[in-house]
Amino acid sequence: MKITAFNPLILTKDAQSVKELFEAMGFEHRHTKTGINDQDITSYDMKLPEGFRVDVTQVPMPQDMTVIRMNVRDFDEAYQFLLDRGFKNAQGDKVTDTGSSKATLMVSPTGFAISLAEHIRKE
Repeated sequence: MKITAFNPLILTKDAQSVKELFEAMGFEHRHTKTGINDQDITSYDMKLPEGFRVDVTQVPMPQDMTVIRMNVRDFDEAYQFLLDRGFKNAQGDKVTDTGSSKATLMVSPTGFAISLAEHIRKE
């Protein structure tokens, strides 16, 4: 399994405040994706010049949750890898497909969560 990114992802109902906090720490807002899952979900990619990254996603949740974002080259391989280790898809069997990426939140039996994603590469 080839991992291409591995960093914290903060799920929050107040992404703007969290984004501003990380900007005050020197993180640059690099990329925004909106309308995820055809809902009012927006994700901000933040990066320090030294290479450290954090993502902040606006979601309708009662409390903040921090997970690991793991981007891979082969979503299906990584998905099966996590399933084989007891992880469950938080969306049931649904996988979010935006056309440019495939993703879902995988949760371990103990509650540890990984946001699994593959960015679709145009050949």
